Amino acid sequence: MIHFKIKKISSRKHVLLLYIILSGLTVFAQKSDFRAPSYPLITHDPYFSIWINHENPTQTEATHWTQKPMPIRSMIRIDGETFRLMGESPAYVKPAKHIRTKLSATTTTFCFEQNGLSVEFNFLSPLLVDDIDLVSRPLSYINWSLKSVDGKEHHVELYFDISGYACLNHKGQKVIWNKSDSGDLEVLKMGTQEQSVLKTSGDDVRIDWGYLCLAVHKNEMAKSYIGRSEEAMDAFANAKKFPSENKNDQNLRFINYKPVLATTFQFMVPENGQVEKKLMLAYDDIYSVEYFGKKLEGYWKLKFSSIQELLETAEKEYQQIKERCNAFDQELEKIATKLGGKEYANICNLAHRQCMAAHKIVLDENNQPLCFSKENFSNGSMGTVDVFYPASPYFLYLNPELMKAQTTPIFDYAESGRWPWPYAPHDIGTYPLGNGQTYGGGEKSEDHQMPVEECGNMLILTAAIAKVEGNADYSKKYWGTITKWAGYLKEKGFDPENQLCTDDFAGHLAHNANLSIKAIMGIASYAMLCEMQGIKTEAKTYKKLAENMVADWLKAADDGKHYRLAFDKPGTWSQKYNLVWDKMLGFNLFPDKIMDKEINHYLKVQNRYGLPLDSRETYTKLDWIFWTASMANSNKDFRELITPVYTFLNETPDRVPMTDWYWTKSGEMRGFIARSVVGGVYMELLKDKMKAP
Repeated sequence: MIHFKIKKISSRKHVLLLYIILSGLTVFAQKSDFRAPSYPLITHDPYFSIWINHENPTQTEATHWTQKPMPIRSMIRIDGETFRLMGESPAYVKPAKHIRTKLSATTTTFCFEQNGLSVEFNFLSPLLVDDIDLVSRPLSYINWSLKSVDGKEHHVELYFDISGYACLNHKGQKVIWNKSDSGDLEVLKMGTQEQSVLKTSGDDVRIDWGYLCLAVHKNEMAKSYIGRSEEAMDAFANAKKFPSENKNDQNLRFINYKPVLATTFQFMVPENGQVEKKLMLAYDDIYSVEYFGKKLEGYWKLKFSSIQELLETAEKEYQQIKERCNAFDQELEKIATKLGGKEYANICNLAHRQCMAAHKIVLDENNQPLCFSKENFSNGSMGTVDVFYPASPYFLYLNPELMKAQTTPIFDYAESGRWPWPYAPHDIGTYPLGNGQTYGGGEKSEDHQMPVEECGNMLILTAAIAKVEGNADYSKKYWGTITKWAGYLKEKGFDPENQLCTDDFAGHLAHNANLSIKAIMGIASYAMLCEMQGIKTEAKTYKKLAENMVADWLKAADDGKHYRLAFDKPGTWSQKYNLVWDKMLGFNLFPDKIMDKEINHYLKVQNRYGLPLDSRETYTKLDWIFWTASMANSNKDFRELITPVYTFLNETPDRVPMTDWYWTKSGEMRGFIARSVVGGVYMELLKDKMKAP
């Protein structure tokens, strides 16, 4: 999974301490206790995913998650004086006074106070995962909420634009645009001239087909403009009219004039009361993915015939959706705080939109949802088993239907006749082209395959789905394949040969003790599924097999005060994160004292920014820390293991969407950003849900 390494934002360790001090002063000044490394703005899928890498949005420009520029800019004029709210341009316009930034699961809000006005500028991506219709909509709301704080009336004008780069893969491409009316809305659209639908695949790429849309209610908007960014910003900053739109700018290379979709608002803020203004951003990708030769549309098209219809409905439903998102945000905050304190709640909030935005929900031929992850900045694989496995707590907690929508393509691929191996595939392609595994040897050889890893993952997840749903109905459709994979683990799982596991960046490893646990959990999962279906003999046989394997494991992995990284490597250790399922799924194969022994060791060897993955290096995986912490038999130990991760996110000098692979001593990023695996931080929430009567 690792073929691409990001250039570090900062590798100068000698400035880290100064950076931390300055960051701390900034956080203190803003009356905030959490400084995210990057803030989500527009978060819907691997292409429509825009972030800003600073808590003060006037200090930098928005980017795509790949860190390519994707500017979003906003300005405000208060009683004739103009200020910036987002973006570094125009540089001659003063920034408004930034007070704080608030982050919830669905909303990022930038708070300002300027010239007698309080201004809250927020980005709402309504990712309510239990509602597949809503979470699949590629649409965000941008809102300004203003009120007077000096007891005076104020005349206000607002400016907003988004760069056409949001619909390009590179700046040399040509763009076209248009304006149209759609019900009560004015809709501005922009896309590439060529429209190479599903022609580009890979990791560090952006969409270059479909259309970016900005929609505003016609009664609210003052003026709109599509054209050169400098002309649009200059017109507003200097209180001039937008220039006439130049039709000769159509079909030109983006780099030559950097077009934007822009709009303005004009209104009065009374001395008492509050005024809100909003617009919508959406992306119509025409087709979302290719799935074994078939082009599939976004799931949202099951309900809506066009992007215009979606925009009109979203406009009418705004208040209701906003209230639902607020309720979800508050409930998640409440539960997460109860389980892990404000630190855990902040981490869950930050992970929420990132996890969902690394997926695309599409409509299959039977009008059912399929959900595909993209391996962001690790190699671009699509629907990777050992990527949706670490993210699984998020989906199992919020909506198991979307967990099934990820495992189903793997099962179907394995049963299609194309997959030649007796174990589970690693992926179904390179995003967005799901036409067969591209990782390692794929369908051609067993080079760099992950046989024990992926079989264990699929069996455990199928059992977890059954546990959450209270029945094993989903497993029945794929029972022959599930039985085959269980047989593979029975033969090969206990003492794995020299092979990769999900932590493949660490290289091949034989006799991997944590991978062996995964095989044991997979076998126990099969026994559980047999039991739930009334297949008594097989259930008893595989349960006994798992028990015997545990007894052998305890002898082979024992290293005194902890357990080994590999059976043949004394003096080593590793996070045994796969063990979390033993209690979660009710197997109870490992005595509590085993987990206590491991947790006690972890607490002794963790560093300022977290617990290393194993004894080989000081780097870690953020998602696995949360799985490991959820193995703890005390809430105190859980909190002690996750708090360093909170510290890392607060202090890392690498201002990018949450990385999951970083150095635990320096706080610097090792690699990987914006990946779905951060859904693993929801493991404690899932554990709490599974305990509930």
